[in-house]
Amino acid sequence: MEKYIGIIVAEIEELDAIKSLMYNIEEVHIYNLNIFKGKISNKDCLLVRCGVGKVNASRITQILTDNFKLEFIINLGSAGSLNNDLNIGDIVIAKNLVQHDFDVTAFGRDKGCIPDTGMFFECDTNLLQRCMSIKINDICISTGIIASGDIFCTDVKMKETINKKFSADCVEMEGAAIAQVCSLNNIPFIVVRSISDTPNGNNQVDFNEYLRFASKNCAEFVKQLFLY
Repeated sequence: MEKYIGIIVAEIEELDAIKSLMYNIEEVHIYNLNIFKGKISNKDCLLVRCGVGKVNASRITQILTDNFKLEFIINLGSAGSLNNDLNIGDIVIAKNLVQHDFDVTAFGRDKGCIPDTGMFFECDTNLLQRCMSIKINDICISTGIIASGDIFCTDVKMKETINKKFSADCVEMEGAAIAQVCSLNNIPFIVVRSISDTPNGNNQVDFNEYLRFASKNCAEFVKQLFLY
């Protein structure tokens, strides 16, 4: 049975940017999903848009796991910066991911700690090393902690709280959910995000303006990764 690299994105702009790298594309329909099966640099891959949020991301990850033999899953897309050293277009490769909005503190657990799985989900070591070796002209690439939650973070106070609590470098809405499902299914995974905005009370404007730019940078990252 063929092994595929699963590529999960949330937004149509992100999907279009990755799809432009693909050839021999075949469209597969499962549970009303459009999954694009094809090749990037002669590697078999599956590209799918999950939509926004942790539930959508979890659903897609499990569907890919149930229906295909996977080499690994990579989640790509945009993120809001929580680290003042990060600029628009910079890329963050996750070492660990956390669900910043998961809250069972009423039962004596820390914010973000999920019973039976813990707080942080660690990306595959080999994939992390491969990703860390990538160099792209004019794009700053770093590693760090990515926080996920079902909130588009626009509040400066929330930004500071997430950064302080989890030492997170950026925030988005899908990565840690994908990480959790991959961990439970023993599927290697990596999450890569390009900065599209900084929570500042008005960053939805920055997000709309820079989403395509962030998506283009993610596509360039995938291009280099698949040459490995």
